[in-house]
Amino acid sequence: MIGSSVPTFLWGDALSTVVYVINRTPSSTLFFQRPFDVLANHCMLPPLVKLMPRIFGCVTYVHLSHRHRTKLESRALKCVFVGYGSTQKGYKCYHPDTRRFYTSMDVIFDESKFYYSPTDLTPTCLEDVHHLANHEEVLCFDIKLATLPTSKPSDEDTSTMETPTVIDSCSLDTSTAIDPCSQDSNDHCEKSHQPLDSTLPPSAPVNSSPESLPIPTLQVQPNNSSEICLPSDIAHHALPPRSTRGIPPVKYEPDPKAKVKYPISNYISSHKLSASYASYVCKLSSISIPSTLQEALADSHWTTAMTEEMKALKKNATWDLVTLPTGRKTVGCRWVFAVKHNVDGTIERYKARLVAKGYTQSYGVDYQETFAPVAKLNTVRVLLSLAANKDWPLLQFDVKNAFLHGDLKEDVYMDPPPGISEYEGSTQVCKLRKALYGLKQSPRAWFGRFTQVMKKFGYTQSNSDHTLFIKHKMGKLTALIIYVDDMVVTGDDAEEIHCLQHHLASEFEMKNLGDLKYFLKIEVARSKHGIFISQRKYTLDLLSETGMLGCKPVDNPMEQNHKLFQCSSAGCTDKGRYQRLVGKLIYLSHTRPDIAYAVSVVSQFMHNPRQPHMDAVERILRYLKSSPGKGLLFSKHGHLGVDGYTDADWAGSANDRRSTSSYFTYVGGNLVTWRSKKQSVVSRSSAEAEY
Repeated sequence: MIGSSVPTFLWGDALSTVVYVINRTPSSTLFFQRPFDVLANHCMLPPLVKLMPRIFGCVTYVHLSHRHRTKLESRALKCVFVGYGSTQKGYKCYHPDTRRFYTSMDVIFDESKFYYSPTDLTPTCLEDVHHLANHEEVLCFDIKLATLPTSKPSDEDTSTMETPTVIDSCSLDTSTAIDPCSQDSNDHCEKSHQPLDSTLPPSAPVNSSPESLPIPTLQVQPNNSSEICLPSDIAHHALPPRSTRGIPPVKYEPDPKAKVKYPISNYISSHKLSASYASYVCKLSSISIPSTLQEALADSHWTTAMTEEMKALKKNATWDLVTLPTGRKTVGCRWVFAVKHNVDGTIERYKARLVAKGYTQSYGVDYQETFAPVAKLNTVRVLLSLAANKDWPLLQFDVKNAFLHGDLKEDVYMDPPPGISEYEGSTQVCKLRKALYGLKQSPRAWFGRFTQVMKKFGYTQSNSDHTLFIKHKMGKLTALIIYVDDMVVTGDDAEEIHCLQHHLASEFEMKNLGDLKYFLKIEVARSKHGIFISQRKYTLDLLSETGMLGCKPVDNPMEQNHKLFQCSSAGCTDKGRYQRLVGKLIYLSHTRPDIAYAVSVVSQFMHNPRQPHMDAVERILRYLKSSPGKGLLFSKHGHLGVDGYTDADWAGSANDRRSTSSYFTYVGGNLVTWRSKKQSVVSRSSAEAEY
């Protein structure tokens, strides 16, 4: 602030800028990792946002859209740079003449001049600033800041470290800063909650909204001096070496000896499971699947799986290496990893799959029609109820590289596979001949081919669920349902099931996975009592990703008489993280009808979530911890009757007075469908709401 001569009422923005920088600067306490990078291992943070660091207080020119100016006015405003956006991606600039703040990415910087000071930056210092910023080696933000010394963490410090420290502006010592309610800024405190686009009195400007989490991608590697070099007009430092480029950073692991008040082991039990199935369930969670290519390349199991995948792709003549035609763009690709288990729980193989980045495709250029049906989980539950009542077997088939059996009609060019040595440095691209996983048209091409094969063998496609194929033969029934490339086969005709397996093996490269154990992240256990399904591993993974394995559990998923509809004025929360969590909970509700109502409520705020809404989502997660293994039991009741129940409240929503309808259906005495949803119109009576 002194170097740029900004007014004292901007001390809050300077403080926020310092906090923004500290949270994105490597810390010796965290082994030279940034706090947000370490925290990403425990929480679902948004992706990193690349914002080039700028000099605080320099001159900026903010572009004005045509809606905020006339034809005769300037297209840009000369402003002063005061930090980074707190609620949106962009740079925060202040216009002194109108006393308004602007947060935008469309900004031109003149870092050679300060807005409030006649002193200009020297050309040499300015070159150093841009040189360091472009290399993303160090974080440069103010020419008056000197070098920050750091020290190597001791053993005592690292052993007691549990969570990364993300600095908050309230935690910094502001005893020497300007009083926020002094003569220069007392009105600023009173007006800090006004909208950004409001015109302010001459006393003070508007402050920014609560801090969000934009994260620029910056990398700092430590050297022997253990210093973070910042450009200044006092001293200049050489760039630290990059000898560890390409090596994945060491993951932060919490202290295993640290005491947890509510350990997850207290809420998991396998005493009612058979020895074989208990072993299978434990082995499902024992394997760590890599999330990045660097992690996979460090393990021989995954590199072998990648080699096998490349052999399969070459065997099927998936692509040809060609020169990219002029005017065409390539589609990216990446590796996805998974572990396949045998029926007894042992590891069958490590699976690596090359997936195209279909979101980079252009409609009408490299794809046309994309629709392809997937199995409805309601249909899967109906088949499970039939199998439980009729004592039918449940078999699972898998098609190896299913999408490679679909032919492409469009010309699609893809980047060479990453991590494969023979493609490194090549200027050619892959012209796809077969449908690859990830392409928008791949599911349609594969399902069209599979449907032709099934109909040719005498199977009839269901009209209610197009992924269900049925065949009647001499009073016996065989049913097959497919979800992409995973198939479940059941029925009372053992001979037909055997013939079906041989027929599919003659058309595709099939694999019989035995009895149904794990399907679409749903665990299936069968005994003399019936068929039990749950998403125990999925629940534990969700609790682990959100860092809530050690949280205090609760007995119900939602508070009674909640007031979530009256939280529009509460603080904002991370919208992306909220949507991801709610999406995972929606999928979890396929086997957990006890959270259906709570999930339907929190789903209504995905467009503008607030902090109380995030608290409600976390309460659902705390409830899941109390019973991660809950699920549905399909028992034998000796009949196949269909029973349905429905009910509705009247004007239950305090926000718009709409009612909530719900229903659930039994087939053969087993629960197969349920739903809880707020009605689209306002009902004028309880009878109308129930009708």
